[in-house]
Amino acid sequence: MSRHRAPDGDDETAYLPRVNDEPPPVIPGPTAGLPVIPGPPAAAPTPTAERPTPRPSPRPAVAQPTPAPTSPPPAPTVTVSFQPAPDAAATALIPAVSSLDPETTGLLGAVPPAPPRPDEPPAGDGTPAEPPKPRRGERIVKLRPEQTDEGYKSVYSELTRPTVGSRIRTGVRGLGEVMITFGVIVLLFAAYEVWGTTAVIGDHQNDLDQQLAQDWDQPEGAPVVGPSPSASPGLGPPTGIARLYIPKLDKQWVVVEGVTQKAIRYAPGHYPNSADPGQIGNFSVAGHRNRATFWRLDELKVGDAIVVETKKEWFVYKVTRSHIVKPSAIEVVAPVPGRPGVKPTTAMLTLTTCNPKFDNYQRLIIHAQLSREQARSEGRPAELG
Repeated sequence: MSRHRAPDGDDETAYLPRVNDEPPPVIPGPTAGLPVIPGPPAAAPTPTAERPTPRPSPRPAVAQPTPAPTSPPPAPTVTVSFQPAPDAAATALIPAVSSLDPETTGLLGAVPPAPPRPDEPPAGDGTPAEPPKPRRGERIVKLRPEQTDEGYKSVYSELTRPTVGSRIRTGVRGLGEVMITFGVIVLLFAAYEVWGTTAVIGDHQNDLDQQLAQDWDQPEGAPVVGPSPSASPGLGPPTGIARLYIPKLDKQWVVVEGVTQKAIRYAPGHYPNSADPGQIGNFSVAGHRNRATFWRLDELKVGDAIVVETKKEWFVYKVTRSHIVKPSAIEVVAPVPGRPGVKPTTAMLTLTTCNPKFDNYQRLIIHAQLSREQARSEGRPAELG
C-alpha cells in the first residue's frame, strides 16, 4: 500500500490498491476446482514516480460528513481506482472448454460432443457399442448375409417371399432355358450333319475313287487288289464297284458293295441281291440323306438322266417315276419294282434314301430305265457334257 497526502497536508489518506499485490478472490461456482491453464507471465511493477497520472473514477467522489462548526472543516477524501491489468492468476480461472464435461460446458455455451455411432470401434473398456433400437414403424435390415441354421440369408431372402405367381414364373423361366439349350443342341447337330459330314464324306470318296481307278487300270488276268465286289458283302472295308453320276445335280459318287451302316456311311451302297449295272433286272442303290450324298434327290423329274460307269461301259438311265413309300415297302427293289416274283425283261435302276430331310420315317424312291449304253473307250457320254 502507498500513502498519498491530501493537498491540504492532512493526515487523511486514500488507499489505492496495487495491481499485482494480491490475486483477486476466487468466486465459488461450477468452475471451482477445475484445471488451471497457465497464463502469460506477470509484468514487473512500475515505480510510483513513473506511473502515469491516474484517471479519476467515473463514480462521483464521496464527501465526508461536515464536522461541527467549532472545528475547521476536514479535507474531502478522493478515491481513485485503476483498471487492473490481466493477470495469470485471473486468466487461470477460465478452464479449457475441451477439458470440461458436457454439464459444465453447457454453462459456458459450448456444444457437447455427439454420442458414438454403432459402427464405431468399441470404447476403451472393450465393450462394443449397442446398436440403436428401431423406433415404431421402422425395420433394421442387415445388408450383409448372416449364417443361420438354414444357411446364409441376405437382404433379398429376408425381404422377398415366394408366391404362386413367382413359382410359376420361375418354372416357366427354367423350362424356357431348357428348351433354348435343347434347340441350340439340335441346331449344332443339324449344322454338323449338313456341313460337317460333307468334308468327311468327300475325303472318303476321294480315297474310294483312287482305289477304283487302280483296279480298273490293271490288265486282264492281273490279281485284284483287295476283296472282290461279290465276296463276303458287308464284311471288311467297303470296295467300289461303279461310279454314279447325276448331271442335273452336278454330283457323282463311288458306289460300294453292301447297304449296312458301315458300308453306306461315306458312299452309296449296292443292294447285294439286286442286279449289276446294265444287266436285266433292278440295279438298286441306297444312300443317306445328307448334303454329301442324296440330299437333293427329290429334285429329279421324269426324263432326267442318271449315268453309271463301270470298268468297260457307260450306262445311261432315264427317270421314269419318283414317289414316297413306307420303310417296310421292300418291293421297290424287286427285279420288277412293285411286282415281286415277276421275271424282269428290262434293265432298271432304283435309288432309295430317307424322307423327309433330317428324319427317316419314310423312303424316297427314284425309278429309272436303261436308255442306252456306251463303251468307255468311246469317251464320256453326251449327258455328262
